[in-house]
This record gives sequence, C-alpha cells and structure tokens, in this order.
Amino acid sequence: MKAAMAALAAGSEGKFWEFHDELFKNYNKLNDQKIREIALGLGFDQAGFEKKMNDPKITAMIRQDLQEGAQAGVRGTPTIFINGRRLKNRSLQGFQAGIDKELQGLGKKPGN
Repeated sequence: MKAAMAALAAGSEGKFWEFHDELFKNYNKLNDQKIREIALGLGFDQAGFEKKMNDPKITAMIRQDLQEGAQAGVRGTPTIFINGRRLKNRSLQGFQAGIDKELQGLGKKPGN
C-alpha cells in the first residue's frame, strides 16, 4: 500500500515512472525507509512528499483500483485479460489459444 501511495504521489509531480522503476529495482527490500530514500533520490522534499502520499484522494484511488480488480477476478499479478476474459493458461500456447478464440468470435481467421 505504501509503495502504491508513494508512486501515485510521485506521479502527481510527473515522476511516476521514475519512482515505479526504483520500486521494482528494490522490490525485495521495500520498507518505509527505502521508499523515503527513493523519494529523496528523485529530489522530493520529505515532508511535502509524505503529505502527498497521505492525501485521501490517493488512498481512495488505490482502494477503487483494488475493488475493481477484485470485481474483474484479479487474484494476483500478473493477471492477463484478452478482450475482457481472464486468461488462465499463461503459457505461449495459452496466449495463442485465447487470442485465436477471440478472433474466431469476431469472425476473423487466426493469424490474419
């Protein structure tokens, strides 16, 4: 939750992707201190950044995303959807079969 809050706070300053990339580089050691270090490393003022992180609008956005994901059947990441249908078989063959099925449903031949 804190990482999501921090990334959205960074996004409000136009640095979402920079923050995102740092979070993923440090995914196995994320904690409050590491999030602060990333923010400082990207030039954010600590007090101002923490204020943005704790903005109720950011928390509401995250909760809405979680709710929408749950309603769509997302149980973890990555979750793949093809034309609104959750792909259960995430192998190369599963992707191909899912795409082909959707194409057939549209009256198109797979591979075209």
